Amino acid sequence: MAEAHQAVAFQFTVTPDGVDFRLSREALKHIYLSGINSWKKRLIRIKNGILRGVYPGSPTSWLVVVMATVGFSYCKVDISLGLVCCIQRYLPERCGPYQTPQTRALLSMAIFSTGVWVTGIFLFRQTLKLLLSYHGWMFEMHGKTSRFTKIWAICVRLLSSQRPMLYSFQTSLPKLPVPSVPATIHRYLESVRPLLEDKEYYRMETLAKEFQDKTAPRLQKYLILKSWWATNYVSDWWEEYVYLRGRSPLMVNSNYYVMDLVLIKNTDVQAARLGNAVHAMIMYRRKLDREDIKPVMALGIVPMCCYQMERMFNTTRIPGKETDVLQHLAESRHVAVYHKGRFFKVWLYEGSRLLKPRDLELQFQRILDDPSPPQPGEEKLAALTAGGRVEWAQARQTFFSSGKNKASLDAIERAAFFVALDEESHCYSPDDEASLSLYGKALLHGNCYNRWFDKSFTLISFKNGVLGLNTEHAWADAPVIGHLWEFVLGTDTFHLGYTETGHCMGEPNLMLAPPQRLQWDIPKQCQAVIDSSYQVAKVLADDVELYCFQFLPFGKGLIKKCRTSPDAFVQIALQLAHFRDKGKFCLTYEASMTRMFREGRTETVRSCTSESTAFVQAMMKGSHMKADLQDLFRKASEKHQNMYRLAMTGAGIDRHLFCLYLVSKYLGVSSPFLAEVLSEPWRLSTSQIPQSQIHMFDPNQHPKHLAAGGGFGPVADDGYGVSYMIAGENTIFFHVSSKFSSSETNAQRFGNHIRQALLDIADLFQVPKANN
Repeated sequence: MAEAHQAVAFQFTVTPDGVDFRLSREALKHIYLSGINSWKKRLIRIKNGILRGVYPGSPTSWLVVVMATVGFSYCKVDISLGLVCCIQRYLPERCGPYQTPQTRALLSMAIFSTGVWVTGIFLFRQTLKLLLSYHGWMFEMHGKTSRFTKIWAICVRLLSSQRPMLYSFQTSLPKLPVPSVPATIHRYLESVRPLLEDKEYYRMETLAKEFQDKTAPRLQKYLILKSWWATNYVSDWWEEYVYLRGRSPLMVNSNYYVMDLVLIKNTDVQAARLGNAVHAMIMYRRKLDREDIKPVMALGIVPMCCYQMERMFNTTRIPGKETDVLQHLAESRHVAVYHKGRFFKVWLYEGSRLLKPRDLELQFQRILDDPSPPQPGEEKLAALTAGGRVEWAQARQTFFSSGKNKASLDAIERAAFFVALDEESHCYSPDDEASLSLYGKALLHGNCYNRWFDKSFTLISFKNGVLGLNTEHAWADAPVIGHLWEFVLGTDTFHLGYTETGHCMGEPNLMLAPPQRLQWDIPKQCQAVIDSSYQVAKVLADDVELYCFQFLPFGKGLIKKCRTSPDAFVQIALQLAHFRDKGKFCLTYEASMTRMFREGRTETVRSCTSESTAFVQAMMKGSHMKADLQDLFRKASEKHQNMYRLAMTGAGIDRHLFCLYLVSKYLGVSSPFLAEVLSEPWRLSTSQIPQSQIHMFDPNQHPKHLAAGGGFGPVADDGYGVSYMIAGENTIFFHVSSKFSSSETNAQRFGNHIRQALLDIADLFQVPKANN
């Protein structure tokens, strides 16, 4: 087979005359080029590490300082105030290359200049960290910026104006602060007040007071100690205990999906679309490795933490009996592909050269044309990643720890990412409302065995050329994968392009070795475990009701005319919709980011507030004047925006209580208050999907280049999961999930309530709406 000849550099046979070696020059050439490529990457990482370590300094700035020192010295001006002479006295007199007085003087000035340069870098970073610790700008009214904030913004711009690399600001970001216990308890009680009857609230207030006075001070000391020692006092525990220690299936419960552009199609050729997308992803990975990606900046001036991007590629979640681990490799030169029950390994490089889109299209088309059947047990093998984590860990140890099974599993787990070639077609048709929901269901769980749910992400390609992602959650949050996805879609459409027949540009290299089929030896016992995991996953997938829709009457543009933030507008509409749906309020989770701090991830905004419930109740009564309703809405909106800002600036509620709870468990301290808080169900879990993180095109010139965002499964069995993307000025996409098994929920019914709530709130402000 052709791939076998590529796999070895030489062959030998034993003859009567001795051993006959037959060298493969082509194979040796590929090995040599691969080695050269690996060394290039090492050198790039070393160079980037140095440049990142001295930012905003650079070799050029160091040379300028040295030349200035030498220049002043020749002009008989000692800017070192005697330090150069002091350094010169301590240099050995009669050894090495600095025996002459001139050489000793130059070396002393170089040492002094280096010290000045390093000191300048240190002072710059500390000054920038101090400036970035100021968050008052977030709490100022739009258009009413204070003079202090304007001066602060100028200083930040000046200190961050040098062309930064991706991770240049990491060490300048402040640490996430630990809130005070009284402040957290106060905000917690305020958040549950609209949800509890008086008697129940007073009981909770008593528990909170007892915790604050007796247990919390000891726990807080340990937490403050951790915040001094660790880079972030939350993130490592959040990753371990919320994600990696979870024993329930990843599918639906943890993984989330991302959709393609839904209003345009670049090509109907499945292999061609995939060729462009995979090529764009590896281009992005190359930029990531070289740190050529611009840091994400809030308002264009405040840097966001980018550490989550490090594990975007070459990462797999490895199952364990008690806890999983994230395996991240520095390099991977292939992707793993699934098609019709078979697994393949596709090389991304030929020697040191990245395969062009047309070559990748050829490789994927070869897989599509391959008529070979699956091996016994191979077709539903990936169901192991969709079922329980303990069962998968046991099966992995028992059946995949040696031989060809281990080699093939390694090929999947060590891949850059996973690719699923589906045989069905999905797309969004505005005339068929159900089409978007079916598309979302296919991305969320597929048929339960055609996604490798452990990989950092699975790139899904449908038969009609439509793409999507299924993403594992432990390694990063949605904005990070969204950054990659925007780059891929923009590169595919505006840079790579297609021929008139829908194929990738260029001519394919027909001499490329075909994709390598992975080999398995799966015994009957393992097949039984696979089938058991599949049955668990199928019950879970069949129970998910997903309703996705495009809200067309208006978007961000007209919401702003209400003089409120679009996010607050949608969140208050969700409260109104939920009350109409269930006749009661519930604890509501909205995810916000804490990436203004080093290694920050997320914080919870408790969107159900006393102000929002007052507005909803007034709307339900129907007897209030429009002016009164507007006033109640504005109060609810201002409250929500303030809570969101507090969460983003490290003054949230839930991450602090979560960490206090973990400390109590480590110390063996019982806290009825923390136990009750951490067991409260989130019956409405929401998230806004970011967009336009990368400005690769003008949305005004290309209004149809819209992705529909993505979604996730319901967090509570009797609750809803809602994600939404405010897609430009004129539309909003919603993804609503629930479970069929709950008699209290219905995703489509709730979606219709959301529609009506948005329209009713817009009517309060007499906002004109577009026709459906």
